[in-house]
Amino acid sequence: MKRNSLLALLAITFSVSAGVCSAQAPAERMQQVAQSYADAGLFMGSVLVAENGKVLLSKGYGWADVEWNIPNSPTTRFLLASMTKQFTAASILLLEDRGKLKTDDLVKKYIPTAPATWDKITIYHLLTHTSGIPDAQVQVLPSPPEETVLHIREMPLSFQPGERWEYSSVVYALLGYLVEKISGQAYADFVRENIFKPLGMNDSGFDTNVAIIPHRASGYRPGVDGIENAERTNLILAFSAGALYSTTEDLLRWEERLFGGKLLTPASLHKMTTPFRNNYACGLNVRRVDGHLMVEHSGQAIGFNADMAYYPEEKLAVIVLGNLNSTAPGKLTAALAAEMHGETAALAAAPKEIAPKLLARYVGTYEFQGYSVVFVLSGGRLMAQFTGGPKFPVFAESETRFFTKGEVELQFEFSKNDKGEFAFVTQHQNGKETKGLKK
Repeated sequence: MKRNSLLALLAITFSVSAGVCSAQAPAERMQQVAQSYADAGLFMGSVLVAENGKVLLSKGYGWADVEWNIPNSPTTRFLLASMTKQFTAASILLLEDRGKLKTDDLVKKYIPTAPATWDKITIYHLLTHTSGIPDAQVQVLPSPPEETVLHIREMPLSFQPGERWEYSSVVYALLGYLVEKISGQAYADFVRENIFKPLGMNDSGFDTNVAIIPHRASGYRPGVDGIENAERTNLILAFSAGALYSTTEDLLRWEERLFGGKLLTPASLHKMTTPFRNNYACGLNVRRVDGHLMVEHSGQAIGFNADMAYYPEEKLAVIVLGNLNSTAPGKLTAALAAEMHGETAALAAAPKEIAPKLLARYVGTYEFQGYSVVFVLSGGRLMAQFTGGPKFPVFAESETRFFTKGEVELQFEFSKNDKGEFAFVTQHQNGKETKGLKK
């Protein structure tokens, strides 16, 4: 009996120890992955990973303020950019739960000055980016929606409502105006009183360029000689499409309480997370990745990039908020989720440097169909410039392949002709390839 009891105790002890080790191993590995992005100069920000309510990784990387050497932390507040859209969608669905509107209501019911081309557009079309209203660069003002409609009413629809999907921040600005008109509150007040306060999100709010917001990160971008200050995003224009700020800790509260049924009715939560077209639901992308159901949205603004993914079947949250323009947050979110799913994610590496005298081989104008890209040397670095655009640095990945840093991800791959001279460049972007010929 004593021997059997001892064996049972050893078995339990081994089982508990193995569980602790297995929990520690992914946490340590995820920290290594995140640190590799920071060490490579690709990421500054805060990262949080939690599963079943247990936080496995919560850490800041780099600086919230470079000039004052203030580090990022889990309580640093970052601009969410387009991750704002899920809160706008939730606000609309809250109003529907309260009987103030229906998502199948026509927009013209609330904006009667809308043009005749909008006659068939519903609120649901706005929520799902299927209205056909183009994503025009318009003067969006925090005032009655008629102000915005005046700027876009003459623009033809890109397609008939419901037929296709086309991402449009303008429609989410219109949704913010609907929240204001129907609730009688300013958008910022509605979100604060009806979402942030009830869910305990005390470090979240509506960002402005003039307010003093404690613990707010400054935004940066890669420059020729290192990190540069980024110009502030025009937050008046961003409005309900991209002007909220938050922290990784607050966003974990959001994910857990939204999916825990603490905000919306089951029917509204189902509507918010059910894709209509192009894997897009209401303010959220919803799809399966390697068999795992993922609810995700990213954000991109001047000086800030963010990404947040929630796996409801596993109650797994991966949140990455960054204040250095790059594509790292999206890659890091995917890498950390892969680690949690038992895969091994690659570590990030710093870009390789090529001697300036060798960079001269790539200098020249390369003609593409309808545009050209000019490569020049400036300050010992290779710079690229599209027709009519500003110059920007490109960084070596190998002796033939270069890439950009910042919110737009581009790769340029140079190749030689029969004489051994670099005469071609292939541009890679979003899985597409286009080839240019040197003049």
